[in-house]
Amino acid sequence: MTSPLEPWLFGLGTALPLLIGAAVGLRYDLPRWLLAALMAFGAGTMLAAVSTELFQPAFDELGLMPAGAALMAGTLVYVVADRLVETRLGPAALGPALMLGALLDGVPENIALGVSLTEGGLVLLVAIAVGNMPEAVAGGASMRQDHAIAPRRGMAMWTATAVLLALTVPAADALSTTISTGTIAATQAVAGGATIAVLADSLMPTAYRDGGWWVGIATALGFLTAFALGG
Repeated sequence: MTSPLEPWLFGLGTALPLLIGAAVGLRYDLPRWLLAALMAFGAGTMLAAVSTELFQPAFDELGLMPAGAALMAGTLVYVVADRLVETRLGPAALGPALMLGALLDGVPENIALGVSLTEGGLVLLVAIAVGNMPEAVAGGASMRQDHAIAPRRGMAMWTATAVLLALTVPAADALSTTISTGTIAATQAVAGGATIAVLADSLMPTAYRDGGWWVGIATALGFLTAFALGG
């Protein structure tokens, strides 16, 4: 049984890194190696969350085929939406694509977090929070550099995204007693698929491009950190 305040705190914990990251990206030029390290570390934590907090529970509840279908559905939704953004904006689509990714993988992730609070959810919270910050930093920086979006406008866009994601956690927690375990499991698998797509399409390629060969070490450290927290 969770306390009434806990879902709101967890929701805030997923939203604050987005706001901080977007504010930094929209105003400052971070060293590429630092941004790459943050993105790679966040990717590692998200890999741990997908395997232990999202897909594994879905697999245990639904079995391989239904859980796999939900995973692929989440992946497909993000890939198609990301492709539409790229088609519209061309090579300068990284910023909007990362904000889209934060929304598309963030909503099911935060729903999964909200409905799983009775089982803890700490590793998933850490993975979401650590993954959100570099995603927002890179997205905010790209908006400013590639699209000349004013910091105030860009911050308003990221704030709206963060508020929506923050409210998703307590809403999902409130509905968790009325949602079937199968629906919860499917939501977790969808979130896992969208997260995998974000990692493959945006975070990891950008981290390697800006950081080079050593980002694999940062990725492994992120995975180990999140896995240890969940142990």
